Amino acid sequence: MSAIDFSDPATIALLTDALTAAGVSGLEISRPGGQLRIVIETGNETRIDVTTTTQPASVVQPVVLKAPMAGHFCPGRSSRSAAADRLPRSVSAADILGFLRVGPILLPLCAGRAGILTKQLAEPDALVGFGDPLFEIEPQS
Repeated sequence: MSAIDFSDPATIALLTDALTAAGVSGLEISRPGGQLRIVIETGNETRIDVTTTTQPASVVQPVVLKAPMAGHFCPGRSSRSAAADRLPRSVSAADILGFLRVGPILLPLCAGRAGILTKQLAEPDALVGFGDPLFEIEPQS
């Protein structure tokens, strides 16, 4: 599924028509890249505000590794030294960062990309749901 471009005039017109037909007085959509606000005023006049923000090209957004299903989060404990478990640290795409325990089954959580593992977002043995954030990885450039 592709992302909707809320800065596209055709998309804004479609949303405005749908809001007017439904008798809705307004809509606000906020995303990391900007904000769209459509206000239907009395007499079916429409006010549209589109605000976009861009981040400098040098700012690298961390990638969040999310839980693929519900289960209990188990951080990876390697047989290597304790220094290998300190953050931040470099990881490869194949590195196992932890496990998701579902009953007697341990599902490995692979980094999926090379980068710098900066944060562990879930507590050990916490019950997590599908899509819950577990780790942050800063991609290597």
